[in-house]
Amino acid sequence: MFDSIKIKKVAGYRNMLDMTQKEMAIYLGITSQNYSNKENCRTSFNDQEKIKLKKLFNKIDENLTIDDIFFN
Repeated sequence: MFDSIKIKKVAGYRNMLDMTQKEMAIYLGITSQNYSNKENCRTSFNDQEKIKLKKLFNKIDENLTIDDIFFN
């Protein structure tokens, strides 16, 4: 099972950017349902999605790494 605390960081950063799950899904090129499943720990983000999210979240903190978001 995925670590829900770590994935909740994604939701937190998404909220800081004032984006909806639907907007995030569009940004990642996936369906809203697929994104919801990822944010709710039913499935995992793939490596390409993690890279895209890091680039987006760097608008909040330019020093943020993939490890900070998904593994720390």
